[in-house]
Amino acid sequence: MTGDTMLDTFASAGKFYRGNLHTHSNRSDGALEPQDVCRRYKEAGYDFLCLSDHFLESFDYPLTDTRPFRDETFTTIIGAELHAPDTHLGELWHILAVGLPLDFAATSATETGLQLARRAAEAGAFVGIAHPQWYGLNTEDGLSIDAAHAVEIYNHTCEMLSARPDGTMLLDHLLNEGRKLTGFAADDAHFKADDAFGGWVHVKAEELTPEALLAALKAGRYYASQGPEILSVTRDGDQLHVETTHVRSVALVGRASASDVVHGNGITSATLDLSKFTGSWCRLVVTAGDGKRAWSQPEFL
Repeated sequence: MTGDTMLDTFASAGKFYRGNLHTHSNRSDGALEPQDVCRRYKEAGYDFLCLSDHFLESFDYPLTDTRPFRDETFTTIIGAELHAPDTHLGELWHILAVGLPLDFAATSATETGLQLARRAAEAGAFVGIAHPQWYGLNTEDGLSIDAAHAVEIYNHTCEMLSARPDGTMLLDHLLNEGRKLTGFAADDAHFKADDAFGGWVHVKAEELTPEALLAALKAGRYYASQGPEILSVTRDGDQLHVETTHVRSVALVGRASASDVVHGNGITSATLDLSKFTGSWCRLVVTAGDGKRAWSQPEFL
């Protein structure tokens, strides 16, 4: 994250584009051809997609080329889900790399997950710590990936297949340790179950191009959602004014137990107290009547 915050995002020029950063095709362990995956996301109203097949020797280290499926209203970002040893529980890392060059070299026999994440970031990628709850990452694991830009705070496939979709605790722990990271939601769809169109990002950019979207992601100019929309966030002294689609609560959460929340039946605006978070950080969590959420990026006060 290069320094933008929740407030910077909503004040910046451009518009929000909806996209999914984490999905698979039959180039790795997904069920559908890459063209079919892109077509389904376009037909579902998405503006962009990163098709992030598993970058493993067993799949011949695929970097799925989705450039032929771009047009004036839909674009793609080249990426992959990277793997190398070794989490504290002894499992391969799952590291999302959005924005890789097509000639990104195969993982070497001696390369660790930490080194692989650094190499991806040096190659220009937005690096995300994928589905931490799903395979038991702890704070030390998160701190070790020092090239990360973000944590995957909601993974729809993990919700559908293992009821372990969450990454907000890891994000908060890393923020408490001084890491300036953002949080994204994604599908991780394989199209073998009902695992698509459940979590996404709204990225604020001035144009719908891979380059503009990638720059905005690295800067933190986006928010994550399962459905609700965050329409506006502004500050007046110690007051934060938020406008949303119809929701049941707008919460501001921060270090330890710090929080402020407004509840209501179909509310579309809320004013929250920033003074509770002075000297630390806070982020918005918006919850709709059906329980679906949207999450802003952190604001550092």
